[in-house]
Amino acid sequence: MALRKIRKIGDEVLTKQCREVSKMTPRIHTLVQDMFETMYEAEGVGLAAPQVGILKRIFVVDVDRENSYVFINPEIVERSGEQTGEEGCLSVPGKYGIVTRANHVKVRALDLNMEPFELEADELLARAIQHEYDHLDGHLYVEKVEGELQEVE
Repeated sequence: MALRKIRKIGDEVLTKQCREVSKMTPRIHTLVQDMFETMYEAEGVGLAAPQVGILKRIFVVDVDRENSYVFINPEIVERSGEQTGEEGCLSVPGKYGIVTRANHVKVRALDLNMEPFELEADELLARAIQHEYDHLDGHLYVEKVEGELQEVE
């Protein structure tokens, strides 16, 4: 496993639409392992493939350091409720903003074995899934910020 360079706001790769993963390969498997290592090293709770320069529909999430998830070709099939709170991003270092998102999501995806699964998530996990999912379509949370971006103190 290896640490990958996290792309920062302004990098064109963060604005691109990602491609679906058609099959698990050793390179994809290594990418996922590297994404977890990079996310943990940066003290993040999620990381999407475009954030490390790879235009594939993959992201990883671990909001509590106990339940890690790999989402390959994810699709959010249900959203409900509403939550408003602080949000930051490893690709927008030193900043955070207030963002409103669904409080509950249902997502369908493939796991590391390319097996389909469905997950229902609430609160922080739901926020993280929506945030990372946006990356796959070339969107950053700063597009949704209510008010101004704030400096992390």
